[in-house]
Amino acid sequence: MESNIALIGFGEAGSTFADAAGWEAGAAAYDILPARRAAMEAAGVLVCASAQDALADADMVLSLVTADAALAAAQDYAALLKPGALWCDMNSVAPDTKRAAAVAIEAAGGRYLDVAVLAPVNPARMNVPLLVSGAAADEAAEALRGAGFANVRVVGAEVGRASAIKMIRSVMVKGIEALTAEMMLAADAAGVTDEVLSSLDASEKSQGWAARAAYNLERMTTHGARRAAEMEESAKTLISLGIEPVMTIGTVKRQRDMAGKAALFSAEKVAAE
Repeated sequence: MESNIALIGFGEAGSTFADAAGWEAGAAAYDILPARRAAMEAAGVLVCASAQDALADADMVLSLVTADAALAAAQDYAALLKPGALWCDMNSVAPDTKRAAAVAIEAAGGRYLDVAVLAPVNPARMNVPLLVSGAAADEAAEALRGAGFANVRVVGAEVGRASAIKMIRSVMVKGIEALTAEMMLAADAAGVTDEVLSSLDASEKSQGWAARAAYNLERMTTHGARRAAEMEESAKTLISLGIEPVMTIGTVKRQRDMAGKAALFSAEKVAAE
């Protein structure tokens, strides 16, 4: 059966989009991890044994791999694309990484799109904000909307522009999370967590800091390894702009150190402090 959409990578993002959009057999999926097959079957997508099978009939490809595999995926699979197929690189990598991927895709006759995902895919799902840049950005945006994405914006014709927005924004977003972890580790060690959080509440009323701290720590303990890889790409982005990424490099370490340590700062523990 032919499918219009191919998903390369079926982790959290791929499975979330497939479930939320209800693509079922209208999408084909491939992941290098055999364990992801169960999630594909549950979503009803066409389960493919190879990238070649997934890409053979696809008019639009969503590349949803890990940051460190994004360039290799484009280089390895470019020759498998239908002529003119849209390769939507939704991975969180630096502009230079996306430009290198674009060279491979376009040399093989595909059309490369730099797509930046600006929020966690859960709970946003198909409402997650997407920024699109590249020569075929308008056509790709229309195709993404047709696939069910409800919040798509074109930001230019230059590959790297969407990812520059994402990566530079991430310096602040992930940096705040990393600073939160450092603050909470110190506050816990000193036995002054409640006083520190109360003092922050007194200076900023938009959201209680207990809730903010719990949220930031959950994002890090659950997704710290992936976020660290993304922040390494943010560091590359700053270096390419002539900016020394002092805090960003520190954020990489803190995000990676916090990965998998949910028990250290559970939501219940933070709320009880």
